[in-house]
Amino acid sequence: MSLILRRIAARFGTVPHSISLCCSNFRYEGRKPFSSMLRIDFSSINDIQFANFLFREMSRIRPQPSISVYNKLLTTVVHMEHYSAALSMFDGMRQSGLPVNEYTFSIIMHCYCLLNRVDLGFSLLGSFFKLGYEPDVVIFNTLIKGLFLGDKAIEAEKLFNKLLDDKLIEPCQLTVSFFVHGLCKAGHTATACNYIDLFAKRGCISSNYAYNTLVDSLCKGGMVQDAILVLRRMVERGVLPNTVTYTSIVHALCCAGRWDVVRVLLREMFDKKVCINVITFTVLVNMLCKNGRVEEAEDLVEIMMQQNVSPDVYTYNALIDGYCCHGKMDKARELIDSLAEKGIKPNNVFSYGSLINGYCKNGNIDEAKPDFLEVPGKGPQNTSGQYSSMIKELLREDRFSDGWKLFSDMEAQGVHPDIFTYSILLAGLCKAHRNDEAISLVRAMEDRGVTPNIITYDILICGLCKEGRHDLARGIFNELPSKGLQPSARLYEMISGSRCEKGLAEEEAIL
Repeated sequence: MSLILRRIAARFGTVPHSISLCCSNFRYEGRKPFSSMLRIDFSSINDIQFANFLFREMSRIRPQPSISVYNKLLTTVVHMEHYSAALSMFDGMRQSGLPVNEYTFSIIMHCYCLLNRVDLGFSLLGSFFKLGYEPDVVIFNTLIKGLFLGDKAIEAEKLFNKLLDDKLIEPCQLTVSFFVHGLCKAGHTATACNYIDLFAKRGCISSNYAYNTLVDSLCKGGMVQDAILVLRRMVERGVLPNTVTYTSIVHALCCAGRWDVVRVLLREMFDKKVCINVITFTVLVNMLCKNGRVEEAEDLVEIMMQQNVSPDVYTYNALIDGYCCHGKMDKARELIDSLAEKGIKPNNVFSYGSLINGYCKNGNIDEAKPDFLEVPGKGPQNTSGQYSSMIKELLREDRFSDGWKLFSDMEAQGVHPDIFTYSILLAGLCKAHRNDEAISLVRAMEDRGVTPNIITYDILICGLCKEGRHDLARGIFNELPSKGLQPSARLYEMISGSRCEKGLAEEEAIL
């Protein structure tokens, strides 16, 4: 055993932490198996080079380590997401005649599935059968999961039904949960709902996780009423809804503006002693702010604290954004400045981004500038959205040189302009009758991998029409189909000359 430690020290300069944690366990105990001689904390290994080195040393040592030691190493490598390395180790084990068992096969099948090669996972079943092993529910679950990961939901459903019909697996909560999750993620929410009902009739009541997955999928698909019906069925079948169940439905109801039903569900949560946690409260605060009900959101934050639920940075971000969207910049500034006293570090990208956008939206570009300049020093750099807001306001105030300078700074800082940033600049150039520069900007967009859209060409064609350069405008218009763009009816009218002046509305809307 001292030999393997010397090799490790020679290879890595010192004994790795994952082994030194258990140094006292390194001892030679005669003929005892390797697994009892070498106690390694595999969960602390996070270096693939060391994992490969350890595998090679394990392969050389005599007596050979038990299969459980190899399986622990393979599992560790998979957790590090080095799937190909795990497959390479497995090949090495088989070529060297090292032992493998059912669990080894399940690890490797899982790797194939994560690499979107479920076909190779099925191929491995041949070797599995030759060794006299019988696939269990874990193996089948792995292959079905692999089919879902490979966007083969129909094949996954067929396999699942065949296994049920042949009684190779019995529907249990774990199997049903991951099957329902796969169906919902693939967009087959109605099918998942039918299966949950079918299993209930067969005496297999689905888990809370399966129902929550279904409820969330229904809510995200805009079928909130169906989600409420599923909630009622849960209760009838003895499955208790939890905070996750209710929060999904509350969020969907808020999006639909059904505040009366939201109040009913919140009362139901309170009566059933279901925890209304910070996530639920934050959803409510956010949706109230988006609906212009900022005062109610403020009251709700007070209620949170009365209920001993501490607002977090996301709660306050929602409130800050609400203040900014409704022109209450003093309150937004006061709140963001008070976060440190509350023991909360502002989210620079979102918190200050809301503040910057709020100032710009309200025409206070000079108020926004100090925060814009300070953000990089406080953590993450400004985003393309924040740059775009600043540039938009500068151009609106006819400070074109300042706007262009900020655009240059954006690129110098490594922040990539998006289609919205380019559209703002393009509208500014056209408004200033600098159409040749506008044409050059569109070409620069393409060179930098940003594909101009129909709005881009609307702005450009409108600017050319306004300047009387109809031939050039028509030439660009005629190229649109070859770029995969379908001109709008407004653009057809514009190019015919009947709406060149009215077409300027597009520029004004962007600026």
